[in-house]
Amino acid sequence: MATMKEIAKLAGVSRGTVDRVLNNRGSVNQETEKSIREIAKSLNYSPNIAGKNLAVRKKKLKFGFILFATADSNNFFADVVYGIKDRAAALSDFGVSVEICESGMDHPNQQIKSIDELIGLGINGLAITPMNDPIVAKKLKELSESGIPVVTSNSDLKDCGRLAYVGSNYYKSGETAAGLMNLITNGTAKIGIISGSAHVLCHSERVAGFTDCIASSFPNLVIVNNVVNNDNDEVSFKVTHDMLEKNPEIDALYLTAAGVSGACRAVSGLGLAGKLSIVSFDATPSTCKLLRDGVITATIAQQPRIQGAMPLDILLDYLGMGTLPEKELNYTEIEIIIKESL
Repeated sequence: MATMKEIAKLAGVSRGTVDRVLNNRGSVNQETEKSIREIAKSLNYSPNIAGKNLAVRKKKLKFGFILFATADSNNFFADVVYGIKDRAAALSDFGVSVEICESGMDHPNQQIKSIDELIGLGINGLAITPMNDPIVAKKLKELSESGIPVVTSNSDLKDCGRLAYVGSNYYKSGETAAGLMNLITNGTAKIGIISGSAHVLCHSERVAGFTDCIASSFPNLVIVNNVVNNDNDEVSFKVTHDMLEKNPEIDALYLTAAGVSGACRAVSGLGLAGKLSIVSFDATPSTCKLLRDGVITATIAQQPRIQGAMPLDILLDYLGMGTLPEKELNYTEIEIIIKESL
């Protein structure tokens, strides 16, 4: 009987690519997919799904998934949790269980504690939205070296020994936001930036991509001020209100994190709704309402359900079947949403 290894050799691709095509997981170039399926058919390849199921079930795998916030405290993560639970239900057929827990984004020791609690529960693999902190990186590297693979989700972390990353290319998202801001302001604007916690790499990357792109390509977009809201609506209201009062020349806002509702409440309270060009991120129900109401000009989404589901697939393939992820960086699509596209 033909094997995936033989098919991969004939097709000139990796075994992981063959696995994704034959098990309908992930996108593969259409021409490559056609070639793989034709070779598999010519070799009378028939995957032993029952055998695979049994082999994985015997391992009784348990995965942990740590998020900054769950559905109860952050609307964006509600969709990530949906993706986790939806995939966890499917993986239960393979005898896989998933433990979800929450840790704050400003206290690295709290995240370390959450990791230790999951280790105590006997997890075999970990998916995590990591804090951008060296002690978290060190902990994750130790975990990987001990045989418990780590997949980062939503936010990445350098030098942590992780197996793969699933989430947005945040620097590219920042560049996209800069291009979008240039279009909607006709190339001239005084901009205020409201960003999130410095402990989250994606926030700093969104700002870096935005500011670098403006510096290189859009000389008439001027950044007036940059404040931090700690991903909190009440803090976001205050810092946005204060910034707009102190800098009345600001006619555009770039919101890089959570706290969008608080910032927009400050805008509306100052009578500036519809007068400022505002670019935000994500498509939570509250953000979509602000789009419909004309307060936000555009938002950039990042496929949160995939960020919840794909890390579990990567862990299953690696621990259940010994298959390395085809890509280290699994970027979600950058989707621009305006009122008319809702």
